[in-house]
Amino acid sequence: MASSSPSEHEIQQRIRLACGRGAVRLWRNNTGALVDQQGRFVRFGLCKGSSDLIGLRSLEITPELVGQRLAQFVALEVKAAQGVLSPEQRAFLRLVQQLGGVAAACRSVEEAEQLLAVPRQVPLGH
Repeated sequence: MASSSPSEHEIQQRIRLACGRGAVRLWRNNTGALVDQQGRFVRFGLCKGSSDLIGLRSLEITPELVGQRLAQFVALEVKAAQGVLSPEQRAFLRLVQQLGGVAAACRSVEEAEQLLAVPRQVPLGH
């Protein structure tokens, strides 16, 4: 019997375990809503459309640029092979990118690793 494609949950777990170490930390962002025991409607997660995995990527600013280390916001929306982004998910990823974070839809560990690879330092003037 042929093996089926991995589910979004499986891909997500693989990405979190493979990429959430070293200069990167990733956390599962569960989003949704429920009615609590008192009958109150409770939303959870960052916001509607926020990514499956959120985190920080450490970037070192070169000595010419003060020598401080910064944490860059990371948002990974994990999709299986045929998965489609909702308009809210697209908007969230776009906002993170516009504000200087790293954000994308990922369908494999390899895509996530490529996205999260810390850029090489380029000397000023190049």
